[in-house]
Amino acid sequence: MKKKEKAQFIQEILNALFPLTPIPLYHRDPYTLLVAVLLSAQCTDVRVNLITPLLFEKAATPKQMIALEVKEIEAIIRPCGLAPTKARAIWQLSFDLIAHFQGEVPKSFDDLESLPGVGHKTASVVMAQAFGVPAFPVDTHIHRLAKRWKISNAKNVLETERDLKLFFPKSSWNKLHLQMIYFGRQYCPARGHKERECPICSRLDESLISKEV
Repeated sequence: MKKKEKAQFIQEILNALFPLTPIPLYHRDPYTLLVAVLLSAQCTDVRVNLITPLLFEKAATPKQMIALEVKEIEAIIRPCGLAPTKARAIWQLSFDLIAHFQGEVPKSFDDLESLPGVGHKTASVVMAQAFGVPAFPVDTHIHRLAKRWKISNAKNVLETERDLKLFFPKSSWNKLHLQMIYFGRQYCPARGHKERECPICSRLDESLISKEV
């Protein structure tokens, strides 16, 4: 079976298992989502969600954030890891939003990626979940699933994103990337994966992988 057919099969299962896909990071608006996604780098969503309410009580807008000292931001976000780097990035991107974007989060990939600490994946999450622009944010978990399901053999997340965009319809991207994250956590983890109990891997192995062309 061709990869596009396999992708359709996978999407049907994901839609059945995860018809609703709430954004897993606590946020109030595009700005707080941007900060939360930045904090999630090399940190679990659970831990980020413990920290962001404390941070946003003190500063939930760019203007409020730059009123804080970088060290104060760092002290709050320390449990998220990489605190010095993330604190500087949060303060500086907040300053840049005021200086260059009237204090608003820009609705452009290029503008978002021009901000300190904001890479392509972070920009993609904000564009997809804050503004509804079709995007397919790929983290290490989605990269792993795409390889495990033999949809992509890409060597990095950008190449995996390219492959996934090719095989899944554009209208599904924003929801699908969250469905894959939820599925990976619940059914298809990196460690301790039980292939025969996995709703996708078990069926791919039996009905699809052997017929791959």
